[in-house]
Amino acid sequence: MEVSANANPPVCRIMNYDKFRYEQKKKQQEAKKKQTTVDTKEIKFRPKTEEHDLNFKIKNIKKFLAQKNKVKITMRFRGREIVYSQSIGMEAMQKIAEELEEDATILSPPKMEGKQMVMFVGPKTS
Repeated sequence: MEVSANANPPVCRIMNYDKFRYEQKKKQQEAKKKQTTVDTKEIKFRPKTEEHDLNFKIKNIKKFLAQKNKVKITMRFRGREIVYSQSIGMEAMQKIAEELEEDATILSPPKMEGKQMVMFVGPKTS
């Protein structure tokens, strides 16, 4: 096996290729164990969600952020509720953003996507 191709003359080593492949596979498995994956969790609610339920969902969002996950906060408007998207909807999203201010960073501000208002938050990086 070639160790250093740039040297003059090139440096090579005689080795057991099966053992080498086995060790490489073990190194890859160890690296895979140590890597972390960031999931995106989603919390859904409606504009007329009550205060207690909203606080409970905020507590769940904080729990997701503690696990280093991103959170997609979705407010769904049904029927004629869409009229209140800029008033009630924005107020609720701003309240959630204020509650999460110390635990999260806002990745994207609230915006309308069809009949849903969506905001992404991620864990605060130190």
